Amino acid sequence: MRSFRDLSIGPRRWPAALALALTLPLAGCATESGGRESGRPDSAPSASSTSPPGATASAAPEVVPGRLRADGHTRRYLLHRPAADGPRPLVIAFHGRGADAAEMREKSRLEKAAGARGMLVAYPEGLDNGWGAGRQASERRPDPDLDVRFTEALIKHLVRTERADPERVYVAGFSNGGSMALRMAAERPGLLAGAASVSGQLPAGAAAVEPTGPVPVMVVYGADDPVRPLAGWPSPPPDPEEPILPSLSARDSAEAFAAAGGAGEPVTEEEKGYDRTVWRLKEAAPEASDAPDASDPSGDGREATVQLLVVEDAGHTWPGSSITPPKGFGPTSKALNATDTILDFFATG
Repeated sequence: MRSFRDLSIGPRRWPAALALALTLPLAGCATESGGRESGRPDSAPSASSTSPPGATASAAPEVVPGRLRADGHTRRYLLHRPAADGPRPLVIAFHGRGADAAEMREKSRLEKAAGARGMLVAYPEGLDNGWGAGRQASERRPDPDLDVRFTEALIKHLVRTERADPERVYVAGFSNGGSMALRMAAERPGLLAGAASVSGQLPAGAAAVEPTGPVPVMVVYGADDPVRPLAGWPSPPPDPEEPILPSLSARDSAEAFAAAGGAGEPVTEEEKGYDRTVWRLKEAAPEASDAPDASDPSGDGREATVQLLVVEDAGHTWPGSSITPPKGFGPTSKALNATDTILDFFATG
């Protein structure tokens, strides 16, 4: 494993699923300092816990390492704290297979754009540098639901210690991490205000994940992805270390979320350097007045959508990133800034 390197949005109604998630047991958590673990951070405490009401958190470190004990594992993450106080939107950003939290931070630079929006960004690190994005058990991941529970526990922890707003929790990810973000959106739609995947598709076959409710989702995909094709990978080759999951196409992944949200026919528009397909989620039935409105999960009049962005001249890469991708991953498009696009999507649904 690589070393653990250094380091506006409108409100929505409280999701009922998060109320359940906040009751999950948590064995222990801590920021990293001298190898200690305790029930609270032992260094770089939360700005929201030390600042008086109305004060800003400008004195807090911009990015701090943290640890969370869950399901018998000590899980690590990097946390970006914005210079703002009060309840803050939270983005959980999952790295790709074989990478780590620091690499995801460097690739996406999410906190730079999120800071201006007053958003917390957490970069968790997967066990064995990967995520259980599918429902099929394997030798390396005998419990395929482990990372879903960890993500729920991490959200609970950051709501409690960092004043993350439980009504504005988002997930994003790249590649295997993008598939993990889609799994969270599929299986925990009431927990999230939105999800985005770059170069990640819904798992298929024995590992299949199916959306269970309405949630805004954005899928960003390179038209020339040589690693995991745009058209999906129903029969990937075997891998000696960890099975590669079969997947739906990028469009089928987006359509699955559109169908779960009762969306009608999509509209596709050509934009400079990419095509954008948009499904508008159906309005909830009038009698379900206590349920979240599928077309307006934010509760502030914004219309929720599922979107697929197919980027021209782009490979298995994060569009707009300045990081040179590994050999064989294809080109990085500069026609689209995936980071800004995703955060704008989270802001508008």
